[in-house]
Amino acid sequence: MAEKLTPREKGFSEWYVDLVQKAKLADYSDVKGCMVIRPNGYALWENIQRTMDKMFKDTGVKNAYFPLLIPESFLKKEAEHVEGFNPQLAVVTHAGGQKLEEPYVIRPTSETIINRSFSKWIQSYRDLPLLVNQWANVMRWEMRTRLFLRTTEFLWQEGHTCHETEADAEERTLQMLEVYRTFAEDYMAMPVLPGRKSESEKFAGALRTYSIEAMMQDKKALQAGTSHNLGQNFAKAFDTTFQGRDGKVHHVWQTSWGSSTRLIGGLILTHSDDAGLVVPPRIAATHVVIIPIAGKATDAEKTQVMEKSHALAADLRKAGLGVVVDDDETKGPGFKYNEHELIGTCLRIELGPKDLAKGSCVMVRRDLRQKEFVSLDEAVAKAQAMLDQMQKDLFQKAKDFRDSHTFEVNSYEELKARAEDGFLLAHWDLDPKTEARIKDETGLTTRCRPFSLKQEPGKCVLTGNPSPGRIVFSKAY
Repeated sequence: MAEKLTPREKGFSEWYVDLVQKAKLADYSDVKGCMVIRPNGYALWENIQRTMDKMFKDTGVKNAYFPLLIPESFLKKEAEHVEGFNPQLAVVTHAGGQKLEEPYVIRPTSETIINRSFSKWIQSYRDLPLLVNQWANVMRWEMRTRLFLRTTEFLWQEGHTCHETEADAEERTLQMLEVYRTFAEDYMAMPVLPGRKSESEKFAGALRTYSIEAMMQDKKALQAGTSHNLGQNFAKAFDTTFQGRDGKVHHVWQTSWGSSTRLIGGLILTHSDDAGLVVPPRIAATHVVIIPIAGKATDAEKTQVMEKSHALAADLRKAGLGVVVDDDETKGPGFKYNEHELIGTCLRIELGPKDLAKGSCVMVRRDLRQKEFVSLDEAVAKAQAMLDQMQKDLFQKAKDFRDSHTFEVNSYEELKARAEDGFLLAHWDLDPKTEARIKDETGLTTRCRPFSLKQEPGKCVLTGNPSPGRIVFSKAY
């Protein structure tokens, strides 16, 4: 039989690592803190990348690529930026058998080196807006790592834009946050809360940071994408200027925004179960597996079953679905069922001689794991309908879970008592010291101030000082 996972109730972290490895999504690397992304995992990343890339381009963004190595002096030009990233930097000091005159930093993010290019490319307001994105790897030296969720090296995209005005930059910042929200909810079936981060939680060097926050099955938050209004901080550090419509020289206003392979971790933690991976159909690499069941059938019956299986697969592919026919005779049907549940194939179709005689097949949705008998004449339409419904149901299930684990809290005692319960909506006085004390004493961090949450004045749960409104506190990945 296919390998069993540690049940979530017995060990959520163990279940997660089991699933990642046994579903062949990723494996540990000989480089500490890094991972090997296996074909099953990379297929998901390719679909995420393909979908998001089109969404970016639909807003006018174009792809580019910038160097992996960044002169150390570049990072030092923006003081808040280098201070924020300094503990995570990996530095190259020798190359070609010699010590470098200036060390290079392996990119933790690319604002600095991209601004060097922007300062050469931008001369006039006619060059604006400049909208670029790159798909790349980055390195941040992490002490505690977990496959997909937090690794020293990971894959991501980082968008960088330049604008004439602060208003234009803010509009782009929020536009890209909305792209992330749309992708998370419409494709990953992962409900998220878009909102603004606190000053302590914002990106180093930004004016404002916005994020989308999702709740995982263990009720912890996952930051699934961020969008930053950088203001003019990097532009001033690198003298990225343009001649404006008024004939005067101005610094550009900038944004940056990013998401990464931690989305795959979010997918796992949002939807999967004790049988294995559950993948929303809209980003799945394989939608359907057809399992021919020959058993004790005659050779003629086996031939008929195989021919019909491949013919049905061809029809499903014409409908735009990813299909495999699992005709491996060294494995029994039960083994195949468990194996495809483990790796997250969305829909299973069973087809044997008795089914053929009735002109039907058996369909099983991965998330429900319930058999349904379907006419072969209606198989393609039914498969599409089941996958569409699965996409909707996964989103609704995750949203219902999040909503049932979101609470208003009105005292510090209640905040501490409910620290493990999910998203806690509490008043906070905006003081970073208050925020730090709550984190130290409870493990809770501010996630974001959701746009959807009506803001009404109140009193901070810790200090009793005035609060402009509630913010989400939660334990987080």
